[in-house]
Amino acid sequence: MASLQGLSKIPRIPNKNYKRSGIKSYVHLLKKWGFQPTQPGPYFQLNKATETLGTFHKFGLEEELSRVLAKKTSTGEIGEVPAEDQQNDTEYLCPVQIGTPPKTFMLDFDTGSSDLWVWSSELPKETLAKAKDHNIFDPKKSCTFKVSKGSKWEIVYGDETSASGTVGTDTVTIGGIAIENQAVELANKMSPEFIEDTADGLLGLAWSTINTVTPKAVATPVENMITQKDIPSNARLFTAKLGSVHDAKDPDKGESFYTFGYIDQDEVGCHEIHYTHVDKSQGFWMFQSESATVNGKTVARNGNKAIADTGTTLALVSDETCKAIYDAIPGSKYDKDEQGYTFPSNTPTDKLPVVTFAVGSKKFAIHKKDLAFTDVGKGMVYGGIQSRGTLPFDILGDTFLKGIYAIFDQGKTRFGAVQRQDPDDHHHHTRAPHS
Repeated sequence: MASLQGLSKIPRIPNKNYKRSGIKSYVHLLKKWGFQPTQPGPYFQLNKATETLGTFHKFGLEEELSRVLAKKTSTGEIGEVPAEDQQNDTEYLCPVQIGTPPKTFMLDFDTGSSDLWVWSSELPKETLAKAKDHNIFDPKKSCTFKVSKGSKWEIVYGDETSASGTVGTDTVTIGGIAIENQAVELANKMSPEFIEDTADGLLGLAWSTINTVTPKAVATPVENMITQKDIPSNARLFTAKLGSVHDAKDPDKGESFYTFGYIDQDEVGCHEIHYTHVDKSQGFWMFQSESATVNGKTVARNGNKAIADTGTTLALVSDETCKAIYDAIPGSKYDKDEQGYTFPSNTPTDKLPVVTFAVGSKKFAIHKKDLAFTDVGKGMVYGGIQSRGTLPFDILGDTFLKGIYAIFDQGKTRFGAVQRQDPDDHHHHTRAPHS
């Protein structure tokens, strides 16, 4: 059992290989979430006659299972989506120790999924030959590893890319907390898209109902922290502060981290944490988000829900909300070649709108600099907020989460937020991160 003194921040480390691309990030989200775009562009979901594409995100849209991501070329031909068209890399990685003796792996922390999987020595030789920068888990080198006989796992995305393998248990250490007998999913097969990612694997922080292990789903690291009493009973939670490499001159130097089992009071300060109930029925950190505002003008969204997803770089919202936001930015336009909203890179900060989204009953503002995701050339930037297409809920990814200190309270089934102030909102021009 960990004492509070033993708990520590887990740094969120910028991936030096990551290159920002608006359209590639959007294609990745089409792949991850399987929605049909409602705005024009080269990428769309093609209906397939197959019964199912395997284990897929479960959000009550059965018809999504028979779709595959496709691309329409400039000549009108329809074909597969090349790997180079997708964002296959992760912007930030977190250190996690697995095994005895412990070995460090750099993982993608994702509140939109529930699998803990790693590159393993069970992968084919030709795959391992490409793994020069990867940390590889070899179960034979850990004296605490136990095979989970008969268990297997598979993640399949909407373009039929997949990763799969075997399952075992081992000691996993996250931020000073040693979790015993944690299920670890070992990759023995993966699509080229996964091979291109700098991450050594993924650590899912959603609810275990969407874990892909069969025949029986396994508990997530946070669930095991709770049952093993590794974290205090009054703090069965984790928190996320998503800073930015572009905030190096801010007082906090753009620090980015997760905590498990405690709330960083320096981040809360004199503010009160605003909490709202989480609907975990679909396995996600989902909550009511029934209004948005653009320069104080409300966009009513009766019954609208949103999920907080650290595994999504952008924010995806309804077309009506997108239109209200970009209508408020002079010179903005929807660029069908980029399949996204863009606006002039020289837009002064005071000409950018104040955009808020509701978390339950309270509104939280996006930092103005995060309205710009990256340069797309011709003096334009790709917006950090884009269309969710046919998805029935918003995905509030890093664009939104960078504006708050987020508390994922698993014990009390609630999501908490504290607004973070951004000194850059008083600067003169949009600073889009370069790709």
